[in-house]
Amino acid sequence: MPTELPYAADAEVSLSYDELEYQKELSQAHITVQTKFNYAWGLVKSPMREHQVEGVRLLQEIYRSEPTRRRECLYYLALGHYKMGNYEEAKKFNSLLMDKEPSNMQAQSLATLIDKKVTQEGYIGMALTGGVVAVGAILVAGIIRRATRK
Repeated sequence: MPTELPYAADAEVSLSYDELEYQKELSQAHITVQTKFNYAWGLVKSPMREHQVEGVRLLQEIYRSEPTRRRECLYYLALGHYKMGNYEEAKKFNSLLMDKEPSNMQAQSLATLIDKKVTQEGYIGMALTGGVVAVGAILVAGIIRRATRK
């Protein structure tokens, strides 16, 4: 089944202002679901974390209120959480999408990226823990050495 979903790399390129009608429709007190979705996606793509958080919040609103847009929202929610470093949330939303569409190439690609980041963070965590243990061992050895000299 072909899909028009973007790949994770597309989350790094901001939408142009003419693609975002949200503010205009907001001032007119009528925001279409598509405009809200486009705005949310534009916010997720922003380099600013507060924009990303707001984009994910808007996507969650759409997910809850528009059953026909849920499949689409799952991917963008996964992508938003991935970009913010919330890898467990990203994995959760992406897994829901992959349950519905196991052959979705974008979801498979995102799953690989999420797994790599989780593994990378695990290695960093282990290295930090190992470093703390090594420093602690050196300090304890120093204290023991001084205690035996007296």
